Amino acid sequence: METVHKIGRRKTAVARVYLSEGSGKITVNKREFANYFSTSTLRYKVQQPLALTENIETFDITVNVFGGGVTGQAEAIRLAISRALCEIDADNRAILKPEGLLTRDPRMVERKKFGQKKARKKFQFSKR
Repeated sequence: METVHKIGRRKTAVARVYLSEGSGKITVNKREFANYFSTSTLRYKVQQPLALTENIETFDITVNVFGGGVTGQAEAIRLAISRALCEIDADNRAILKPEGLLTRDPRMVERKKFGQKKARKKFQFSKR
């Protein structure tokens, strides 16, 4: 099996994932996976598609991720891994789709409007 390359996005984070057969090693931006994502919640998010498809120790994953914060990056990686697993085996799609792991979250930060403090802040009300 050759390397599978997929892209995942969330907010402003973009993750490029390279999935190949191996022993389950995950490298993020040339750093060890556990060092890059300090909290167990973020590590769970990244490994979720692998756990659901029972492939945690089947593939070596190399990730290049940039932009956004750590949560957005973790969710971008999750989407890219899910897409790669579907390309490897079409049966994985039936497992990942109901969990919502193949859906790109379209929510983005709303821009700030001129003359206002924030994006959604209303003008100061004055009766007179």
